[in-house]
Amino acid sequence: MRKLFLSHTTEFVLFAVIIAMSIVLAFMTDRFLTLGNVFDLLNISAVNIIFAVGLLVVLISGGIDISFAVAASIVQYVTALALERIGGGGWVSGFLIAAGIGIVLGVINAFLIHRFRIISIVATIATFNVYFGLLMFFTKGVSIYNLPDWLTSRVIIYEREMADGSWAEITLPVVVMAVCTLATWFFITRTTTGRQLYAFGDNPEGARRFGINIGAMQFIAFGWLGLMAGIAGLMQAHYAQEVVPNALYGRELDVLAAVVLGGARLGGGKGSVLGCVLGVLLVSITQNGLNLMGVSPFAFKMIVGAIILVAITLSSARIGNLVPVFATRKSTGDRPADRGES
Repeated sequence: MRKLFLSHTTEFVLFAVIIAMSIVLAFMTDRFLTLGNVFDLLNISAVNIIFAVGLLVVLISGGIDISFAVAASIVQYVTALALERIGGGGWVSGFLIAAGIGIVLGVINAFLIHRFRIISIVATIATFNVYFGLLMFFTKGVSIYNLPDWLTSRVIIYEREMADGSWAEITLPVVVMAVCTLATWFFITRTTTGRQLYAFGDNPEGARRFGINIGAMQFIAFGWLGLMAGIAGLMQAHYAQEVVPNALYGRELDVLAAVVLGGARLGGGKGSVLGCVLGVLLVSITQNGLNLMGVSPFAFKMIVGAIILVAITLSSARIGNLVPVFATRKSTGDRPADRGES
C-alpha cells in the first residue's frame, strides 16, 4: 500500500482535495451533492477531459501545445460545412471528418516543430494565432445553427427523475470522454510507442541513442492531441447544438492548468491519465462551487491563474530536484554508457 501511495502521490492528494472540497461545498450549498448537479459536472467536464488526455500525451513527450482549443473550433466549423455538402451524414461520417481534420492540424504543429527545430510552445503560439485568425476571417464570426438533426438531438445514455420534477442525465459526450480516456490510458501504458513517448520526454538524447525515432514521437504525440481535439470539437457542437467560432477560445489555459496540476511534468517524461482526469475535475468542481455560491466568474479566472502558478512551480521543482542527481552521477563517473544507455 505504501509503495502504491508513493508511486501515485499526486493522484491520492488530488482525490483527497476533491473529497474535502466536496464536503465543504455540500455544507455551503444544498445543490452541490445532488445527482443532477453531479451529472451536470460530468457532462460539462467531458469536452475538457477529452482535450486533457490529448494534451497529456504531448506533455509526456516533452512538448507543449496551446493551439488545440482553436484547432477544435476549426474542426467544428469545417465539419459542419462538410456535413452540409454531403447531405447531413451521420455519426460515423461526423467522427471521421472531425478526427481527420484534427489530426491534420496536429500534424502541422509537429511538422513545424520537427522540420524547423522550433520550440513547441513558440510554434503552437504561432499556429494558435494563425488558426484563430483564419477562422474568424473566413467565418466573419458568424455562428452555424442549421446543423443535422442527428448532431443536435441529445443522446441520453442514462436519466433519472428527481423529486422536484427535474431530470438528471448522462449524455453522449460523457461516454465518448470515457472511451477517449481509456484509449489514451491503453496507448501510453500498454503499447511500445507509449513507453517510447515517456522515454523520449524524459531524456530525448538517450532515446535517440536507443534508436527511438524523434520525428515519429513528435508526430504521434501532436497527432494524438489533434485527434482528441477533433473529437472534442464535435462533442462541443453536439452539446451546444450550434457552432460558435470562438466558443472554445481560452479553454487551453484551463486545460493546461488541470493537466499539470494532475502531475504531468513540464519538461516531459511524467504524467498519468488518472491524475489528468482528477485535475480537470478539481478545476470543474471549483468553478461549479463558485457558481452555486454566486461568486463572480472573474474570481474563477483568478483561481485558475493561481492553479497554473502553483502547478508550474511544483513542476519546476520536480525538474530542479533532478539536477543534483545528474550532477552527482556525472561527478562519480556514472555516465549513460555505464548504465547501458549507449
